[in-house]
Amino acid sequence: MTLNPVPIGPCTLPGPFLLAPMSGITSMVDRALAREHGAHACMTELVSAKGLIMSSRRTLQYLARAPDENPFWVQLFGGEVESMARASVIVAEQGADLIDINMGCPVRKVLKSGAGVALMADPDRAAAMVREMRRATGDRIPITAKFRAGWDADRITAVAFGRCLEAAGAAALILHPRLRSRHHSGMADWGLLKELKEAVSIPVIGSGGIRVAEDGYRMLEETGCDGAMVGRAALGNPWIFTGLLQRRDVAPSPAQRLSVVLDHFRRFLDWIGDRGVTVRKFRTRAIYYSRGLTGSAEFRRKVVLIREAEELVSSFEEFFGSAELV
Repeated sequence: MTLNPVPIGPCTLPGPFLLAPMSGITSMVDRALAREHGAHACMTELVSAKGLIMSSRRTLQYLARAPDENPFWVQLFGGEVESMARASVIVAEQGADLIDINMGCPVRKVLKSGAGVALMADPDRAAAMVREMRRATGDRIPITAKFRAGWDADRITAVAFGRCLEAAGAAALILHPRLRSRHHSGMADWGLLKELKEAVSIPVIGSGGIRVAEDGYRMLEETGCDGAMVGRAALGNPWIFTGLLQRRDVAPSPAQRLSVVLDHFRRFLDWIGDRGVTVRKFRTRAIYYSRGLTGSAEFRRKVVLIREAEELVSSFEEFFGSAELV
């Protein structure tokens, strides 16, 4: 199968395999690692529009970008049309090449603000958001939207919602074909992806249900969609993108994992600076690297208690130096 570029407005993604935005995970460092292993493009974790407007230091940190990150694809969330338009201007000034609107997050805190998947219950507001963000940025930056199958089993509205966003000027649609109530559990309905692709004329990207390399190809072939996003399967496993490029599963050895996790941690430390904060943020990432290795349960129990950088590095060397593939 030929891996085609994905044109989104004036931007062109070099290929179809992408890293999905994940809260607390897809930092500048994590995105760089995914790209180095083969991801064709990555998206930032969700960035608060209100946080940007208030110049929140923490929020602004989410806009950190590697010098060679191209395209720079920022995901914004917010429930107010005006604040999202203002935030899109800030993001544009920070060099964004693409701006995505989060219309799929099912977390209660996000829903209470009228953001995330709550926008699917108000398609007029969602469409207005796309139009106003385009207007605010002078229609120079493509606006994409990532959304779900629908609110619940009685309201599977993804196709109609996608058409509405296309009419408002969205440059591409990203569908996670699970309901709000399912979060990340259960089967992703790829049939809905196919319906959406056939209903619109702009690029459609699928997100959900890719666990191994072959899944990415099946998604493209079965649905006709233009791109495939990998989320949780990439946690502690940037090699999934290597496998996607080669159309085969890649099982990294413990030694290979050690090399990458040490590099990942050191880069993370260089970026954050504070050693204590780095350790707290990195422990979860380290746990994912242990999946599929002997002794991983004990490793996880120990790692979550570590507070010092030197001790964390020693735990990596000890565990990955003796573990074996299950």
